[in-house]
Parts: sequence; C-alpha cells; structure tokens
Amino acid sequence: MKLTILGGGGFRVPLVYGALLTDHAEGRVTEVTLHDLDDRRLHAVTRVLAEQAAGVPDAPRVSATTDLDDALRGADFVFSAIRVGGLAGRADDERVALAEGVLGQETVGAGGIAYGLRTVPVAVDIARRVARLAPDAWVINFTNPAGLVTEAMSRHLGDRVIGICDSPVALGRRIARILGADPGEAFIDYVGLNHLGWVRGLRVGGRDQLPRLLADPELLGSFEEGRLFGADWLRSLGAVPNEYLHYYYFNRETVLAYQEAERTRGAFLRDQQARFYAEAGDPGTSALLAWDRTRAEREATYMAENRESAGAGEREADDLSGGYEKVALALMRAVARDERTTLILNVRNRSTLSALDADAVVEVPCLVDANGAHPLAAAPLPGHATGLVCSVKAVEREVLAAAESGSRSLAVKAFALHPLVDSVTVARRLVEGYTAVHPGLSYLT
Repeated sequence: MKLTILGGGGFRVPLVYGALLTDHAEGRVTEVTLHDLDDRRLHAVTRVLAEQAAGVPDAPRVSATTDLDDALRGADFVFSAIRVGGLAGRADDERVALAEGVLGQETVGAGGIAYGLRTVPVAVDIARRVARLAPDAWVINFTNPAGLVTEAMSRHLGDRVIGICDSPVALGRRIARILGADPGEAFIDYVGLNHLGWVRGLRVGGRDQLPRLLADPELLGSFEEGRLFGADWLRSLGAVPNEYLHYYYFNRETVLAYQEAERTRGAFLRDQQARFYAEAGDPGTSALLAWDRTRAEREATYMAENRESAGAGEREADDLSGGYEKVALALMRAVARDERTTLILNVRNRSTLSALDADAVVEVPCLVDANGAHPLAAAPLPGHATGLVCSVKAVEREVLAAAESGSRSLAVKAFALHPLVDSVTVARRLVEGYTAVHPGLSYLT
C-alpha cells in the first residue's frame, strides 16, 4: 500500500513514519513517497527517516520527489500537511495582526483567515489532481486551518477527504487520565469545529464521568485545561473547551501576552527549524538526534504565551508526545482493513449539528470503516456554543468564497465578521497588510 505525504519535508513527517514502523500487519503501508517543493527539506527529512528505519527489516520504502503528479500517481492514501508560505509566512501572519491589536494565531482569528486565504487555492488544486490521478485514494488532511481546508477539498473529493487533529484526542486523554479511566475504553462526547469544540461528556461503561470532574476543584486544577481556563469558568460552561478556545474566552490577555513576547510562535519555529534543517542536512551529524532535540523543545513551548497569561505553568510530561500520527494511522487502518473504530475527525456534517448545513465540515466523533468516516449523532450544542460555531463557520464560508472568486471585498468581509476582529476598518487594514507581505494573496483584487 502506498502513502504519499504532501509537505514531505515537514518537521512532523518522522512522527508519521515512526508510527508506520510499528505496524507489521497485512495490508500495511509498504511504500512512502514524500513530496515537497524544497529539495533541502526533503533531503533532511529523508535522512531522519533512514535513521528511524535502521534495523527494521520490513520498514516502508521511502522515495522523495518535487513533482506533485508523480507523487500522487498510484497512491492509496494521501496525507496532506502542506504549509503555504512556510514558517516565514506564519510569522508575518502574526506580526501583521498584532500590529493591529488582534490575534494572529495560525488557525484562529486574523492569522487563521490569512493562512486560509493563501492555502485554500493550493489545497483545491491538490484535490482536483487527486481526483484525476488517484481517484480511489483517501486524502487525510492535517493542513491548517484543518476544518476550513478539509471543507474546501471536500467540494471536489466528497467524503474521500477526512481532516484530522490531535487536540480533541489529547484533551480526551487528559480528562480520562485525571478520572482514572482507560482512554481506550472511554467515549469522548466532543462537538464543534476544528480548534473550536467542547468535551461535554466522557462515558465509561455507559456512565458519564465528566460531572465528577467538574464537581471537584482539586481534579480540575490538576490538568492543563483546568489551569488554563480556571475551575470556575469550566463549571460555568459545564464542559471542557478545546485549548484553542482560550483565544476566545481570554482574548485580551492572550493578545497582550503575544505582543509582549520576545518572539511570536511563528518566528520561534521559523528560527528553530532553520537550525534543524541546516544541522540535519550535514552528513557528519545524526539527523535523528537533531530532530529529537528540536521536537522536545517545540512541544515544551507549545502555547507558552497562553499558559503564562493564565498562570498555568509548564506542560505535563505526558502531553509532550504528540498524537496526530496515531490518529492518522488508526484512520488508515480502519479504512484499509475495515478495522472499525471511533475517532474524532473533521467530516461533512450531514445532520449531526442541526444549526449547520449538511456540507459544513465539523469536528465530531465518527465511526470509521472501509467506507470512510461516518459522524455519530450528537445532542445540540448550548446556545453560547452554537452562536460561536455558526459565527466562525460563516467566516470560513466567506474565506472559501473569497478564495474561489478572488474578491478582495469578500476577504475584508471574512476578517470583519470574525468574533476576534472588532472593526471593519481594522479588517480593511489587515487585508492591506497581508496582501503587501504575501505574494500568495496577489489573486485578491
């Protein structure tokens, strides 16, 4: 079975390959093709993968190419993890937004809109090529903003594109661990959009254990989201939000923390990964050791500004291991081998959330089998959550319309309608600022 990884020179590709090395069952991935536009990045990551595979006799074969069509031909699965504009683009997204006093995070607020506007046209081109060159392939999308990009691709691939994110899985794992439950045996009642969802229940043996957590201040203060949001706010919500909702619920504090930081997250990763690729490309060094060191630092500093503004302290050791590669592997196994499982995924809504139309991509628990991912029925969200979900989905639709039409006015509308952008005037300045620094937005007229 062939897996093609788009963005194959990306830093987290070794996580995926490492997960593949643990799979020895029949029907496993035997061939991995890395595609990237940057030869240097491909070379560095290929070196990491070669070291990972050392001593593993049945390790999947690895090839690398800069030709997208060649990479797609014959693929059974396509893993899309591209970053249009690179980390320099992410740093610019943050800088332009913060100069206007609004959030520039890569998936939330102004930064997420800018990233989406330059990513959607590329993702749509990929979807069209997959439909032409590998019509039987399943596309697993991790490209951010994951829900928005998955919805754009679904207009050309239907249900054969599925978005993944490790945030809900990690959140459910933390809650289960705090409650003394086996995460593998727990059902996580999680509903929302990508990076905009809530855990409303955690059922073990048919019994919801979340009320026990919400009633215990000591338990609430013992895990990351409890410290990040505060026990009183979680009890008020009656749910545990995805960590990215900290940008909404504590927006002023977060923006201030980002403005006062020595470097934005994007600038930090840009500089850090520049060092990694230089080191990993040196034949006299161990690329795998360089990658391990860099990853440990990357994970430990994740959302550091949010934790600092909330006084949440350092990340727990158990939260430093990532997880999206495990979701991707479980998804591929379920589809390729009909190994039925339940995963939280980004899929078309159908009738899951009554407030949204059938084609809106939502992030919900799904039953996965050989026919793909099927969203499970979910109780309606409370009013406050429904309002936020509908508002952000409306913004996503404006981004898709602007990307399709090239309309600058629709791009302004997308920024202006976002809950974290408080002025049409600011929205106009954001579009001016982003089009000035991103060649990939030159299509907006």
